[in-house]
Amino acid sequence: MSEALVHAKSRSHTIVYCAAAIACMAVTAWVSVPIGPVPLSLAPLAVFFTLFALSPRNALIAICGYVLLGAIGLPVFTGFRGGLGAVFGPTGGFIMGYVIGAFLLLFLSPVLEKHKAFASTTSVSLFGSQVKKGFLLRNLVVGIFFAAVYYIFGWLWLMVAGQLSAGAAFAAAVAPFVIPDLLKMLLAVFLAQAVGAALRN
Repeated sequence: MSEALVHAKSRSHTIVYCAAAIACMAVTAWVSVPIGPVPLSLAPLAVFFTLFALSPRNALIAICGYVLLGAIGLPVFTGFRGGLGAVFGPTGGFIMGYVIGAFLLLFLSPVLEKHKAFASTTSVSLFGSQVKKGFLLRNLVVGIFFAAVYYIFGWLWLMVAGQLSAGAAFAAAVAPFVIPDLLKMLLAVFLAQAVGAALRN
């Protein structure tokens, strides 16, 4: 196969994977439970899956594409919302935090790849299935770092947009979501490995 064909095939795969990730983020964002100013949504599950299943560059492209579609008015955000009002509304900090977190991972990921612990192929049990220890550790670090970034932006933005105190904004934007997001993170690791294995076969 010529180099041009290989490049074209790789590019087409990238487009398909990014489009599928965007669709997953949109669909999961529609599944939400209003518990306060910030609803509890499945969207982080799809975002974590995107980060774990795609390369850092492709994950950034997918997340930027998702945010762009929402910004131009498509109802891809939580609660079937879209438009600049959603991007700059009380929960807009989380949306922008997704983009900034994915961008920062472009620099963190190469650092992680240099550590042997993240290359371990020893398997551990997760949700009744076997997951490579290195894959699990690497993506937990990536997920926790990413979550910290979007929590910070979501928290600070809610303080400003919602005119809340630091404590009230933290209680509304961060505290209720730490445990659910950790569970979504673990599930996303399992899904990413399963999908990756299926695509290789």
